Amino acid sequence: MRVTHPFHPLFGQELEFVKRRRNWRADRVYVFDPGGSLLSLPVEWTDVVGDDPFVMVAAGRSPFHIAGLLELSELVARLSADGAPGDTRIMP
Repeated sequence: MRVTHPFHPLFGQELEFVKRRRNWRADRVYVFDPGGSLLSLPVEWTDVVGDDPFVMVAAGRSPFHIAGLLELSELVARLSADGAPGDTRIMP
């Protein structure tokens, strides 16, 4: 099994596949790293599944999925609306 996520430290390396398992809502693969330790990775970061169509079409021009950006936007909006007690804004 090969790590395909470009920002993962093991990117491009072949690792020994152990098993694939759905944990909670995440689909994970378990592999042995080069040192022999067991680790798990999101299945979409490996060649166990086919290439993500968005990644193929973006061809490196967009590092983010729109769904991820929308989710981040909602999180920032929620955190901004909550406003921590004693929160002070420093303006330049």
